[in-house]
Parts: sequence; C-alpha cells; structure tokens
Amino acid sequence: MMELLERDDSAQSVVYTFPHLTIQEFVAALAQFLTADPGDIRKLLSEAHNKEDGRFEIFLRFVVGLSSSQSARPLEEFLGPFLHQTICGVIDWVKEKVEGQIGKTERETGKRNLLNTFHYLFESQNQTLARVTVGSVETLTFHGLGLTPIDCAVLSHVIGLCDTIKHLDLGSCSIRCEGLQRLRSVLHKCQVLRLAGNQLEDSGVKLLSAALRNPDCKIQTLELWYNGLTTSCADDLSSALSTNRSLTVLNLGNNKLGDSGMKLLFTALRNPDCKIQELRLDDVGLTDSCTEDLVSALSTNRSLTDLNLGSNSFTDRSVPALRSLILTRRSLERIWLWENQFSSNGKRHLESLRESRPGLSVGV
Repeated sequence: MMELLERDDSAQSVVYTFPHLTIQEFVAALAQFLTADPGDIRKLLSEAHNKEDGRFEIFLRFVVGLSSSQSARPLEEFLGPFLHQTICGVIDWVKEKVEGQIGKTERETGKRNLLNTFHYLFESQNQTLARVTVGSVETLTFHGLGLTPIDCAVLSHVIGLCDTIKHLDLGSCSIRCEGLQRLRSVLHKCQVLRLAGNQLEDSGVKLLSAALRNPDCKIQTLELWYNGLTTSCADDLSSALSTNRSLTVLNLGNNKLGDSGMKLLFTALRNPDCKIQELRLDDVGLTDSCTEDLVSALSTNRSLTDLNLGSNSFTDRSVPALRSLILTRRSLERIWLWENQFSSNGKRHLESLRESRPGLSVGV
C-alpha cells in the first residue's frame, strides 16, 4: 500500500494522494457515481473518448465497469448507493458508441475504436446490452491490427454473444497461439475464418483442430497461410479434416509442411466425404516425391474444383501424374502450377491439356 498511497500532513487536513496512475483512474471513475450532481455523464464520456491519444481509455473502462451491478454491489456496502441516473447514462453511451462503430473498420482508426468499444461491453458485464448492440453482427474485420491476448479474450466474449456471426478476419493481427487460446471457444461459430500471418505455429493448429472437430462447426473457409506450420501439425490437421463436414476452402500456403506432412494430410483428402472445393498448397515445400500420393488422394475426391500447387519444387518427373490427375478429375476447373521447376517441354505438355478439357484453367 505504501507504493500506492502517499500521506501529506503539511496541509490543514490530512491529504492522501495516489501516485499509481491506475488507482487515480479508478478513483476518478468512482467519483462519477458518488457525486450528487454529476452533470451530463454522456457528454463527459464523449469528451474523454474523443481524445485521440487515448489518455482516458483506462478511466472510460473503469466507468463502464462500475456501471455493472456486479461490480457496484460490494462497493455500495461501504460507499452507499450509486446514482441510478449515472448508471443509465453510461449504459446509453456505450450502446451509442458500439452501434456507431459497427461496420466502420475500413481504416486502422476505425478498427481500434471498435475494439475499444468491445472492451467497454466486456467491462459492462451486461449481456442484454451486448446482444442488443452486436447480437446481429455478421462480419468482424480487424485485419492488420495488432491484438493482445486480452483483446482476444474480449473478442471471444463479444463473438460468443453474436448469434449471426459469419465472417471473422483476424489476418496479420499477431495473435499467436496465446491469443488463439482465448478465442478457441467461439472459432467454430464462424463460416469464414481468416487467420493468415499470425505465426500460430503447430500448437495453434491443435486449437483449430478442436474447432473443426466440433459437431456444431460452421467453418467453411479457413485461411492459414504464412503461419509457421511444419510437418508436426499434420496429424492434428488430418484428424480434424477427416471428421469435419463443413470446410470447403482451405488455404495452407507459405508454410513448410513438406512432402511428409502433406502425405498425412492426403489421407483426409482421400476420404470420399471430404467437402473441400478449393485447396491452396503453394510454397509448402512439395517435391516429385509426393506427386503419386497427391494423385491417389484426389482420385476418390468428387468436390475439388480449384487446386493451387504453385511455388513448389515439382519437375518434369511429376508431369505424367499431374496430367493424369487433370484428365481424370472432371470436377477440377483450375490448377495453378507456376514457379515450379518444369522445363519448357514440361510446361507445354501441361498447357496442352486445355484443349482436352474445354473451360479448364492451367497456370504454368
């Protein structure tokens, strides 16, 4: 307490000060609920919120948190009842801020403001308020905004109250596995889940695999490119894909899965119940050694329409197997093979398949 509280006897009366800034912010917030005439609380909160440097952010979160009866009740035993007028004003202000920020996430400032308002919802512990403001939200986009584990916990709380969430874009948010851990309970609710560029690594795939195995999983599109994935995550991913019945688009590009990792994964693709239509495997370290397994895995697949194998290490040795795949898999509409190691002759053999399959796109 000596670090938090200082006593000054030099004045006519004893004065206590709080050099710790967090304590100062809390006491300032508490005063709003104990002042006989607090004035226009909504105006005060708006003025504090409009400071672009965020100097009053902790104060605002404390004010919203104290509007919760769960937070106020133990304090009221010592300090007396909180002003009902202030509590109502705070709740109305939060409602106005959340509704005003939803959908305004084209710029980083908008994303940050929306995230801050979600922190207010989280602090309010008011599920009715949360459902009224975000219950019908379908899309949440925070792409490129750095998120802390606490931010992820707040998002998890909000998404858990969204009844209609479909699209969650957290690409390049630096959430890593620790942030994903906070989100794990709600990931299965989203139809489109964009998690590219977060360095989730193999441990993150374990968490995602649990979401994919959830019997209520609604994930149709999953983006995991550039996440530091290796062969070690293949078993978990393959197991999840073998039971999942919702996923139709899977992007694993720019990960070092290698031939051995993809051969565990090909087991899941071989399942005739696999629903994947678009599969992106560009720059994952594939070589000629896995071509036969790839063709075999897709020989029973009836859904695949788009296959990206660009930026790997295939050579002319793979051309016969790839030609066979393209000619026999009639559902295939697009196959991308650019930036491999085919000779000019090998490229011609592959490109000539366009004549045999009208409408087929072959990128070499």
